[in-house]
Amino acid sequence: MISFESDYNNGCHEAILKRLLETNNEPATGYGLDSYSLAAKEKIRQACSCLEADVFFLVGGTQTNATVIDAMLRGYQGVLAVETGHINVHESGAIEWGGHKVLTLPSHDGRMDPSELAQWLHDFYADPTYDHMVFPGMVYITFATEMGTIYTLEQLQAIREICNRYELPLFVDGARLGYGLMADGCDVTLQQLAGLCDVFYIGGTKCGAYCGEAVVFPRHNAPAHFFTIVKQHGALLAKGRLLGVQFEALMQDGLYFKLAGHAVAQAMRLRDAFVAKGYTMYSDSPTNQQFVLLDQAVIEVLEKNFVFEQWFPVGDKMNCRFVTSWATTVEDVDALIAAIP
Repeated sequence: MISFESDYNNGCHEAILKRLLETNNEPATGYGLDSYSLAAKEKIRQACSCLEADVFFLVGGTQTNATVIDAMLRGYQGVLAVETGHINVHESGAIEWGGHKVLTLPSHDGRMDPSELAQWLHDFYADPTYDHMVFPGMVYITFATEMGTIYTLEQLQAIREICNRYELPLFVDGARLGYGLMADGCDVTLQQLAGLCDVFYIGGTKCGAYCGEAVVFPRHNAPAHFFTIVKQHGALLAKGRLLGVQFEALMQDGLYFKLAGHAVAQAMRLRDAFVAKGYTMYSDSPTNQQFVLLDQAVIEVLEKNFVFEQWFPVGDKMNCRFVTSWATTVEDVDALIAAIP
């Protein structure tokens, strides 16, 4: 079976595995204070052009979202996100479990509309009874989104302006950041993204690492005692070198972006093949996640040799997700293309 199920089914890129083996028997300080983690943080600062950035390594996306949001919000505040946002749909209520409500806006192929964000905030403060409500304390978006789409620079700038107007921090979930930045037509750079948000993370788990997310506060603006807050959430890895070694390897010679670019290129081949054979794509995704509407007969044919996810029905068809990754080979995609009825 050839898997297009997700972008974290494989272990890690061989360059990371090689470095883990090379450094395995070396003693290292714990909790991310080792030399590899410090070197990786410096490489991330350089890549973001944020030399004063605070950088922290956490293990996974849900853990990262829950820790960052809880650290930045007061007890009476919630976080604004679109209905399809990962924190609202696929994190088992982790944000609510931490005491913060997810305040939802409509999703437009996974994206937040700046005008709807502005209207929501206007209406909230226009309500004389807002003191009885959960206050908006943060805006959360994903890049790339749950539907594989991306924001333009203009859209991000508009959201940033609204956040400034209402004094709200902007948090960008970058679990698939590499795939978003390497997408065809993306006009946003890593440096521009860092300049527009208050906190974001570079996702490693879904892009070549065995595990790990690099949280970046670009202007030395991490909440007070964030290290302690990470530990309080059970998110501080004692053998932090595991994350540092991985991100040092990913940031070396642009490997992270090369891996992401490879996955996007294979996803575009797959998308073009489905379209050429007359199938309808559910969303116009330029990234490594492709969503296509298939009937049951086609699903049964493809399931014989390929693993993919069925998300939800659309009319009489099923919205199916095919995901490429750093580990997807040209031959994998060739085989799937040849099998499409």
